[in-house]
Amino acid sequence: MANLKDLRNRIASVQSTQKITKAMQMVAASKLRRAQEAAEAARPYAERMELVLGSLAASMKGQEGGPKLLAGTGKDDVHLVVIATSERGLCGGFNTNIVKGARAKISSLLANGKDVKIITIGKKGRSALRREYGTRMIEHFDMSHVKKLRFGDVLPIADRLLELFEAGEFDVCTLFYAKFQSALVQIVTGQQLIPASFDEEKTADLGGAAYDYEPDEKDILEELLPRNVGVQMFRGLLENAASEEGSRMTAMDSSTRNAGEMIDKLRTTYNRSRQAVITNELIEIISGAEAL
Repeated sequence: MANLKDLRNRIASVQSTQKITKAMQMVAASKLRRAQEAAEAARPYAERMELVLGSLAASMKGQEGGPKLLAGTGKDDVHLVVIATSERGLCGGFNTNIVKGARAKISSLLANGKDVKIITIGKKGRSALRREYGTRMIEHFDMSHVKKLRFGDVLPIADRLLELFEAGEFDVCTLFYAKFQSALVQIVTGQQLIPASFDEEKTADLGGAAYDYEPDEKDILEELLPRNVGVQMFRGLLENAASEEGSRMTAMDSSTRNAGEMIDKLRTTYNRSRQAVITNELIEIISGAEAL
């Protein structure tokens, strides 16, 4: 009977876990809708800004005295890797995949003789990389207090990156995050923020018209490039938030189904054990009656 009691306790325990994972799945599904809407709403602005700045940068190509955020320091020796992960776990392979992509980039840079500095956003990334690259971590941003991400929450991070760049602390800055595609698919993305990098094949469509800018392209770029760092950072963290909830919803759905399968197996084992106990008792009763 002790064995049957253990099985009953195990079934009750798994049922409790199943209720928790089901609730977490529903909460993540609710948060996912809002996070997905926010990420999709931020894409057009961020992409359009990239196109406009790319067009301005292309018109200045070959000219001297361009903005430092566009031209860079002229070196490629020190890289700053910014890794955005979540503050909480239970979200499948979301954090693991981002850290894996960042680790591959860092290993490649170190193998090529580059110096690497690391800034983490979210404690999961810091925890995963602290043992291996603890001496290279220069700063950490805690976002646990942020319930709904706003542009103002990202500005301190962007301002810090610009401050470090102006101080000559690094030459190239790359942000790693997960771009949301669906609840099942999140694409790990490494986006270069500083110096600004634009796809030469993607520029704003001017309809064949020629424009004179006032102020000139250089002044416009000097004004917009720092803002672009914040905009791209904001877009990346919004994509991350949607990816996190999508991955968590998928992970909790899988856990709920696995718990259901485990309960079925435990109940089968329980019924067989109970049947065996009853059979043994009947045999003992019948044997005793025959003996009398």
